[in-house]
Amino acid sequence: MSLLQKILAPFRARNQVDSSDVRRGDLVWNAFTGGLDGSPSERSAMRVTAVWACVSLISGAVASLPMHIYQRSREGDLSRDRNADLWWILNEQFSPRWSASAGWQFLVASKLLHGDGFAEILRGRGGQVAGLLPLHPDRVRVITTGDGARLIYEIQPDSTITRPSPAAAKIRVLDQDDMLHVPGFGFNGLRGMSALRFSLSNSGRLAINAQDFSSKFLENMARPDFALKSEKNLTDDQFKRLQDMLDKHRGPERAGKPMILEGGLGIQTLTMPLEEMQLLETRKFQVEEIARAFGVQPFMIGHTEKTSSWGTGVEAMGAGFVRYTLRDHLNAFQNEMNRKFFRTARLVAEFDTTELERADTKSMFDAVRIALGRAGEPAFMTLEEARELLRLPREMQGTIPETAAIETEETD
Repeated sequence: MSLLQKILAPFRARNQVDSSDVRRGDLVWNAFTGGLDGSPSERSAMRVTAVWACVSLISGAVASLPMHIYQRSREGDLSRDRNADLWWILNEQFSPRWSASAGWQFLVASKLLHGDGFAEILRGRGGQVAGLLPLHPDRVRVITTGDGARLIYEIQPDSTITRPSPAAAKIRVLDQDDMLHVPGFGFNGLRGMSALRFSLSNSGRLAINAQDFSSKFLENMARPDFALKSEKNLTDDQFKRLQDMLDKHRGPERAGKPMILEGGLGIQTLTMPLEEMQLLETRKFQVEEIARAFGVQPFMIGHTEKTSSWGTGVEAMGAGFVRYTLRDHLNAFQNEMNRKFFRTARLVAEFDTTELERADTKSMFDAVRIALGRAGEPAFMTLEEARELLRLPREMQGTIPETAAIETEETD
């Protein structure tokens, strides 16, 4: 029996969670008790448009970025490997059930909300990467080996399978070499800090309550509560008749119908001035709070009340978004993939952020002209490299004038 088999043997023998391993505050505890901190769940948090916008913006941006495989020379220069087998997996299809775009969005959303993104590394017979299988963080329990040097992952069955096979219905155990684990901020050696339990614990819950209150308030046709008063005590029959009458006036479709009061009943409105409620201001502030938690500028999720500090123009906004929001996530995924996929400095996988940082057409072509050499200036890019940057074939059909790449005469 190999060392790895000895490590995994105690865990493979378990087909169900041992109740003695359930601890206060962990995922299993929260699943049974509902948690004690009142943190919003994934579903309730995503009901808030600001949370939805931030998560979909970041995960969608990462999913739209192409990922390239590069070979690194001894001098540190990178050259793109255009025939890498991993390109198809990372850019088109994780596995038969998961497209690459859907997989990246799922992993990034898991990292943003739960603090960790998990994907099982599917390997071929020779140990090469054959695919990725994203896993919901609630299905994964992270365990350490006895000496604490390595991680082991206990995977709960997939609840989305309608009729699971006997093998799919069992708990599986994976070594860290077969798990893509991308933790977020606050990683303690096991898990990252969940935004649902920390940064969104108060702001997210307050946003949900404000949103629900607004909905109920408008369903009531924006009318404050009222009280019915009478100088006499009502009999049981009168009280029941009154309740039935009030039921007939509920709902927006019954708005405007007059209410007939009898027996000396009077109505008294319980006023609550909107200025005191500060509902609109509260909701605006929660948008900024949530955007701050995800590192997103409010204007990028439609909150345009305040101007951006990233400058003007698409280029400045795109560069700021990559630099201050995406860079941390991209680096975390790249680092984990490189150490699990290659285990060597000779190969590296990197996201291409050119599209997000690309300037307007005129500025882009001016930059290319400078790179190719303008007005006798030394060039630092070849024509083939420039065409690749513009997503054009590296080789042009037909002949090209020799001076086409260096002439820079400008016409007003």
